[in-house]
Amino acid sequence: MPGLVVAALYKFTPFENPDAIRRGLQRACDAAGVCGTLLIAPEGVNGTIAGERAALDRALAAIRNLPGCADLEHKESPADRMPFHRMKVKLKREIVTMGVAGLDPNRAVGDYVEPQDWNGLISDPDVIVIDTRNDYEVEIGTFRGAVNPNTAAFRDFPEWFRKHYGDARDKTFAMFCTGGIRCEKATSFLKSEGVESVFHLNGGILKYLETVPPDASLWQGECFVFDQRTAVAHGLEPGSYDLCHACRRPIDAKDRASPHFQEGVSCPHCHDTVTLEQKARFSERQRQMRHARERGVKHLGANQTKPVR
Repeated sequence: MPGLVVAALYKFTPFENPDAIRRGLQRACDAAGVCGTLLIAPEGVNGTIAGERAALDRALAAIRNLPGCADLEHKESPADRMPFHRMKVKLKREIVTMGVAGLDPNRAVGDYVEPQDWNGLISDPDVIVIDTRNDYEVEIGTFRGAVNPNTAAFRDFPEWFRKHYGDARDKTFAMFCTGGIRCEKATSFLKSEGVESVFHLNGGILKYLETVPPDASLWQGECFVFDQRTAVAHGLEPGSYDLCHACRRPIDAKDRASPHFQEGVSCPHCHDTVTLEQKARFSERQRQMRHARERGVKHLGANQTKPVR
């Protein structure tokens, strides 16, 4: 499919009737002809969509017509194949789940730092640099010297911060995430905890990799993304990782060479946690996918598997 573009976006803005917005946005995206996932909550919209240029522009126009979204920004990257199988607009309590009531990035948030200024900030030895993403994301790439909270989910971040930095509110913190949304929440949380000096990377890792050339970069590895590309590198070029369809973790060539790797069934990360019943089900799904490829038709099973972690 030629000319495919992937757009990652989010906007914190209050929605009075999020379910009505969800229904209208589903219709608009279906009519535009894009695929992907968008999350709607009382606090705003978040997600990733993909399509040909004209289709994507129609969908983005519909999103910008939502209340408070006229100035919504998005980040684009090319794709050589459609990274999603369908279009889903889901209703959620939060567009990024932290579980701390009362946070509003529109009222209190950290200072934005542009990608071209980020290296200078995080090179300061007095600045505590924190990667706010989940453990499996950090494993395949992060900024040099960044602290890894080793959290399995973003909702674990508040407890981790209070435990490790609850007595360091007078310090300077710099935080980053994939596209910027988690840092909006995380820096708002730090502000609510009494931290005065807190910064975050505007546009997230994706904007940094798009903007900063490799020879000037402090990024090490690749960046996990939540679509079938799995990871991207500098210039937002497709990365070298695949996805385990059992546990949804990124896997590299070493993982695929492991005796614990069985395509679509298990990998070294989940081999010991996938039950025999799950393995049988995943094996059957993999067989159906192989037969679908042989017949030249799509099979949606790979994207329907829930992680076993």
